[in-house]
Amino acid sequence: MSDTSVPSNSLVERTRAIDAGAPVVAVGFVGPKGRDTAAFALGEETVLLVGDDGTERHVAVHGGGILCAMSDGARLITGGDDGRVMATAPDGTVTEIAVDAKRRWIDRVAAGRDGVVAWSAGKQVFARTSKGEVRATEVGSSVGGLAFAPKGLRLAIAHYNGASLWFPNAQTPPESLEWKGSHIGVSFSPDGRFLVTSMQEPALHGWRLADSKHMRMMGYAAKVRAMSWTADGRELATSGADTLVIWPFHGKDGPMGQQPRLLAPTANLVVAVACHPGQPVAAVGYDNGMVLLVRLEDAAEIVVRHPGGSAVSALGWNAAGTRLGFGTEDGAAGLLAL
Repeated sequence: MSDTSVPSNSLVERTRAIDAGAPVVAVGFVGPKGRDTAAFALGEETVLLVGDDGTERHVAVHGGGILCAMSDGARLITGGDDGRVMATAPDGTVTEIAVDAKRRWIDRVAAGRDGVVAWSAGKQVFARTSKGEVRATEVGSSVGGLAFAPKGLRLAIAHYNGASLWFPNAQTPPESLEWKGSHIGVSFSPDGRFLVTSMQEPALHGWRLADSKHMRMMGYAAKVRAMSWTADGRELATSGADTLVIWPFHGKDGPMGQQPRLLAPTANLVVAVACHPGQPVAAVGYDNGMVLLVRLEDAAEIVVRHPGGSAVSALGWNAAGTRLGFGTEDGAAGLLAL
């Protein structure tokens, strides 16, 4: 872990416990690097902001539950069952990005570069460009996941029977990538060569984008709810088993014909994963409330939060990799400073 490593098997004493007051949907960091604010999206209308000085503030954002959230570095973008897409700044300023004309639930949000935002309501997907223009497209079923490509304005959309690749600035319809089943999450590899979806069944599916070659990643005990790319972009860490499952993507064929690495085994299910932005380390959350840091080079483990309470529902690093935020389904949360 380089200069953030700690010669101890526990970081619990360096973790600040926070009572969020509601289930934690997501955690992100917003604001200037080094002085960023932790933003916890809560299931009941509000965002909890925790400054780098430890001050806490609940900000009313939605007129109902928050269903999805993602940080773009400057703001926390949230979607709610009130049909609105909102942005919360570090100082608590709340801005409405969009409101669905039919007040449908905002199921998914994604944040791109230069302030670009995408969201979905039912079968429709919308993207707001950096110039404030809103574009829309529709897929054949409800949207399971959204993700922007690492370069360019291209959006991946997960849905029933595959995924679609959409260029919001183009007039052409989305390109289809087909695979039977319900796809509930999606992620580009950092180099843009691969697209991976999580599925309703306990499996991942992937495509090599150069030729749409399929790849199948199976063997999970439960559906994969979390995917996170390692800092070097060569591996994909996932939840869904009683170990941290790490698939290799450094070769031209990705994980095809390869076996994953299995780290941090316990008797409990991994339900959340967040790789450190600069070091070969992953934060791992379990269904018994435990949070570990796992060094990927040698599988060394450090406890951040002891087991107890409900499942971990959110994990996230700040851009500098000096702070880790986490939250659980029963409203317990915490911040680790490294």
